[in-house]
Amino acid sequence: MSTPVYKRVLLKLSGEALMGEQRYGIDPKVAQALAYKIKTIYEMKVEVAIVVGGGNIWRGFQASTSGMDRSTADYMGMLATVFNALALQDSLERIGVVTRVMTALQMHQVAEPYIRRRAIRHLEKGRVVILAGGSGNPYFTTDTTAALRSMEINADVIIMQKNEVDGVYDDDPRNNPNARKFEELSYMDAINMGLRVMDVTALSLCMENKMPIIVLNLDDGNFEKAMLGHKIGTLVR
Repeated sequence: MSTPVYKRVLLKLSGEALMGEQRYGIDPKVAQALAYKIKTIYEMKVEVAIVVGGGNIWRGFQASTSGMDRSTADYMGMLATVFNALALQDSLERIGVVTRVMTALQMHQVAEPYIRRRAIRHLEKGRVVILAGGSGNPYFTTDTTAALRSMEINADVIIMQKNEVDGVYDDDPRNNPNARKFEELSYMDAINMGLRVMDVTALSLCMENKMPIIVLNLDDGNFEKAMLGHKIGTLVR
């Protein structure tokens, strides 16, 4: 099989995906390697939207537990996602992938405001769209943003990127060699078992709207294999 089974996908990237071996920030080499993986899908004519987190720069929830106002901390986290989006855009465009950054927080000098119809039009024209700034609202994670945006742009599937883990397990496989991997899960099982697929709000939104989620590691051509319909990672539906 060489024809993609998905026409339009939303890729959810953690901020840590851009960090590499560093303890903080963005490693340009890692961002470039990630861009090449996305380019593979781009060249398959799959329409790609990306929601990127900001945990490599700032974690609003952790700051709020230390006494900072939660809304302020979350807005700072939204700004961190813009840092990551611009770095990823630069990496993609340097290898010929036409990219647009759209933000839920308006900052016209560096990105377009997120407008649903405009985002869909960019995708239809073959541009990768990076959706930054979270949902524009405090108290909501970028997981929830990914769920929300996937439905707004009529994506076929959410691809959840995980670092060092190739799917969903009943325990952390990095610490427990006997951890069991799930090939497929229902939304309710993922919620009831407390598995770290997405936060509960995001999973509930996907469940209500029947949005499938594939949890995988982007290494070893897994992104491409998933687009071609191979059983890669864990499917939540």
